[in-house]
Amino acid sequence: MPSSSNHSSTTAPVITIDGPSGSGKGTISQYLAGELGWHHLDSGALYRLLAYAALQQALPLDDAAALVQLAARLSDSYQLPTPDNPAIMLDGVDVGQALRTEKCAEAASKTAALPAVRKALLAWQRHYRQPPGLIADGRDMGTVVFPDAALKLFLTARPEVRAMRRYNQLKNKGILVDLKELVREVEARDQRDASRKASPLMPAGDAMIVDNSDQDEARTLQQVLQAVHDVL
Repeated sequence: MPSSSNHSSTTAPVITIDGPSGSGKGTISQYLAGELGWHHLDSGALYRLLAYAALQQALPLDDAAALVQLAARLSDSYQLPTPDNPAIMLDGVDVGQALRTEKCAEAASKTAALPAVRKALLAWQRHYRQPPGLIADGRDMGTVVFPDAALKLFLTARPEVRAMRRYNQLKNKGILVDLKELVREVEARDQRDASRKASPLMPAGDAMIVDNSDQDEARTLQQVLQAVHDVL
């Protein structure tokens, strides 16, 4: 976690970048954090950490009470990437690769639909709001976690485009998956995330929406940087 500061964390500016899986929000967020020298919160990693630990312990993914208890135990044993250490650590072990599997992503999407789980992870996420500022990416950063953010962005793309991006990522890692099945999984995850009662996936009312279905990463980054420069 970011180190504590003598300044009030609530005064630190926040830029939120929300969107579905494969929209490019993680890459854009990491770049912005590096450019600005701000902290970065990959909120999805927190949910994947919890889901991974639940799978390891064979906990039912719909048992909210057990998952909340697990979250409380994990709060002192995990570490998200930092500029000095890019690994995602859990109990001293780098679990970054394991968290990127489709199995873990699916499990995280299911546990994230539980209101009690989202409430349990809220304090973890808000802890990252420290000076000089925070880039927070996820699905409800601008709507629920940081509703007073200085800038709210919502990145999106058509499901088949996002599935192809994911397919290429996995292929480059030597992991072979069926593209049609991947499209179905992306669409199912979108539906689950958008229809859940707790913090559904949706743009904040004052968010800037960037659809990058038909543009490359460089163009998306250019749009985002312009929006950031207009605000800061």
